[in-house]
Amino acid sequence: MMNRIIRLIKIYLLFILVFLLQKPLFMLYYHNLYHDVSFIDFVRVLVNGLKLDASMAGYLTLLPGFFLIASEWVPSSVIEKIFKGYFALVALLISIIFVADIALYGYWGFRLDATALFYMKWPKDAMASVNVFTVIIGIAVIVGISVLLYYVFSRAILRNKCSERQIENRFLTVFPLLLLIAALFIPIRGGFEVSTMNTGKVYFSSRINLNHAAVNPMFSFMESLFKEQNFEKQYRFLSEEEAREEFKKLVEQPSDKSIPVLFDTTRPNIIMIVLESFGSKVVEPLGGIPGIATRLNRYCEEGILFTNFYANSFRTDRGLVSIFSGYPAQPTTSIMKYPRKSQTLPSITKTLKQNGYSTTYYYGGDADFTNMRSYLVSQGISDLVTEQDFPAKDRTTKWGVHDHIVFQRFLADLQKPQQEPFIKIMQTLSSHEPFDVPFHKSNDLYLNSVQYTDSCLGEFIEGFKKTKYWANSIIVLVPDHAMHYPSSIDIRSIERYRIPFLILGGAVKAPGKIDAYASQIDIAATLLHQFQIPHSEFTFSKNIVNPDSPHFAFYTFPNGFGFLTLENHYVYDCASQSVVVNEGNESENRKKGEAYLQILYDDLASR
Repeated sequence: MMNRIIRLIKIYLLFILVFLLQKPLFMLYYHNLYHDVSFIDFVRVLVNGLKLDASMAGYLTLLPGFFLIASEWVPSSVIEKIFKGYFALVALLISIIFVADIALYGYWGFRLDATALFYMKWPKDAMASVNVFTVIIGIAVIVGISVLLYYVFSRAILRNKCSERQIENRFLTVFPLLLLIAALFIPIRGGFEVSTMNTGKVYFSSRINLNHAAVNPMFSFMESLFKEQNFEKQYRFLSEEEAREEFKKLVEQPSDKSIPVLFDTTRPNIIMIVLESFGSKVVEPLGGIPGIATRLNRYCEEGILFTNFYANSFRTDRGLVSIFSGYPAQPTTSIMKYPRKSQTLPSITKTLKQNGYSTTYYYGGDADFTNMRSYLVSQGISDLVTEQDFPAKDRTTKWGVHDHIVFQRFLADLQKPQQEPFIKIMQTLSSHEPFDVPFHKSNDLYLNSVQYTDSCLGEFIEGFKKTKYWANSIIVLVPDHAMHYPSSIDIRSIERYRIPFLILGGAVKAPGKIDAYASQIDIAATLLHQFQIPHSEFTFSKNIVNPDSPHFAFYTFPNGFGFLTLENHYVYDCASQSVVVNEGNESENRKKGEAYLQILYDDLASR
């Protein structure tokens, strides 16, 4: 009896030890983020992280517990084979999650969750950010760790075989084993408190990377994988009535004041260019690094620049929906994952098509990545030009076709007779990791890729100025999101989401700057108002130049949100239930942000 009990305890403690060792390895790999961590903080990472380690170890020990009970009736040779298979599988699973987490954290800025599985539906595109050498090294490391873990499990657990039992003693062994298995639900659940175990329970510091170091990546992944998708039950901050009353104050408001007219015509042709990963850090008029986006810097003086403009998220699939549908990004999911829901959204393209516009979308990559094609087609894009429309010799980058080639195709098409009015959209891709571009001006790979795309953009705009369509056109420049640059800023940081939004073109009345706080979701209402097209179905979108509408920017990050106004910057981390930023005058931005997020999830659930 004692042999089996001791064996079960050893299994549980061994899993905890494995998870504990992952933390210093993670911090060592990202030594640039943790080089200044004190010994006390390091110990706090281990101690606080132990909660998730103990919980995950409990989950992984459940089956071995039942195997040990079964060993009272099943021959030990059979049980040992089952144990070997189980530990081999667990060793492989732990290794894959550990390595994937380390590899992705540098790109995403948060610990591994089920988002990775969504992108892995399109493995070619999902792996485009990683070079072949890194993949080979990663696979080798996974194999090495798996073998090492299996060896440890074999030496510590499998060498002590279960002894055969006499029939009269079996139930004496089973009962204490059942008690131990039942006791595992205490660390699994996280104790006897009302709240159950969740990732946020290990957050202990105002420094987010210390909290991230404490997170068990396997728990984080499994939690998000099996998390309930009942959206109407998520983010319940306020009563339903209170949330709706607060939300009414945050939507487009009627105005009897004069609303500025930005364009010379109500039916301009529209060129919209979605710039991959361009943040304010590379735009000099927004306080960015001088000499990077030199063409864009110059165009800021020629067009209408929105100076307090923010991305709604950190991923392209969320950003595109925010831009075209005026629909806020969600912190725990992406509506683009659900074509049944995303096709019910309104969009600029769908509305303009109903008002006589022709639509074309240019993207040098795979339009099926993240369900993008289904979203775009459902939103009225009648003509999609993607990587498959270019010869194989042009598909030389991991993401598809370099920006300069797509811009050349775009301009060549515009030099042909066009059905007017039109909206033509191009989504760039070269300034995405791994920043592999046919251009070298900077040793910083990201900045170099921005300089490259900026030069391609400049050549396109100068070429388009020479066409007959320029005088009656506007060019809308907006990024899908900003880049995690510099790497020292974390995923929640306000500066992580500030981006340029610029409108120029022959149909623009006059250049200028608009300082009102806004975000990608406000593009739809702002443009459609200028075109004198009703936009009431864009529930979340506001006309930026309407003086009576509320002016704020809203963004989300994994399990949190930012709500920014001129008076107050407020950022809240729902995982740790802590205020990250609260700058400026006291305001009700927390309540506003909570109501906004709650109503967003109500809307998501209803679609």
